[in-house]
Amino acid sequence: PPIPSLMPPPVATMAVLRASPLPPQPLPSSSSSSTPQSQRSPRGSITSAALSRTGPHPPLLKTGCRGGAKKILLAGGGRLPCLPTKQEVGAVGGAEEERYLAREAGWGVRRMGRIGEEMRRVALVQAEAFHVPVALFNDFFFDFFKAEVLAALIYKLRNSPPDRYACLVAEEADELLQLQSQAPFEKIIGVVDCTVQDEGDILRNLQGVQEYFYVSGIAVLPSFRRRKVGTALLKACEVLALEWRQRFMALRAYEDDSSARGLYAKAGYRVVSRDPGWVTWVGRRRRVLMIKDLPVHDAQIQQQ
Repeated sequence: PPIPSLMPPPVATMAVLRASPLPPQPLPSSSSSSTPQSQRSPRGSITSAALSRTGPHPPLLKTGCRGGAKKILLAGGGRLPCLPTKQEVGAVGGAEEERYLAREAGWGVRRMGRIGEEMRRVALVQAEAFHVPVALFNDFFFDFFKAEVLAALIYKLRNSPPDRYACLVAEEADELLQLQSQAPFEKIIGVVDCTVQDEGDILRNLQGVQEYFYVSGIAVLPSFRRRKVGTALLKACEVLALEWRQRFMALRAYEDDSSARGLYAKAGYRVVSRDPGWVTWVGRRRRVLMIKDLPVHDAQIQQQ
């Protein structure tokens, strides 16, 4: 899936980004959850609490600024908490960690905490997934690419209302592992970007809407692939799309990537269009556009 449309101002020469998302690095501190096992949703399910939240503005993390740090105003009146220093960084609050949008095969997916070290971890995961290795100075270009990904992430957070953009993260939801972890952010092993868009090329394949929920930048660390992390991320995207009152979900995949297309098809997406054949003449891989309807939400709209 291609990279989201909101990108930061040009920064110097940027490494080649594959048709997909963005990435960050490690941070300290920890905090574990205390929700009783009986109150947790079964594995492989979408939490009912998440489905019941249909307000237009999901709550922001209650992360405060210390000392003379400043908060950044977001479009729509929200606030982006200041990015703490490494010494100030702590784990995402226990209550927030427990509010998983979806669970699957032991993985839990939640909204990314707006904490400096957690964002750097997200940038790292996406850089690992989308960096194209080069023969010379690969480490240098990887670090540069990772910095670009982090800059793009911060830019989108600063300039997007909380119900128009979200970065979701997947982590191990096992209680014992949470208690043993010294750096909770290091549990993040998968990432996906969710954006409300209104691109004409996609809208012409949809009926009765002026915008849609776009899924992009699905990234999973290499050692955790083929372990249903992607499935968990897609389920959480659907919960968020319902919460944001969207009727269609859309994503792009490479036409020759049968593994990714199989994952999306299994999740309910169908191919509705393809890039023109001439894109291969200029050295680009051909992509397909895949759409998923949200019929459950149709009923909710009629009741309003």
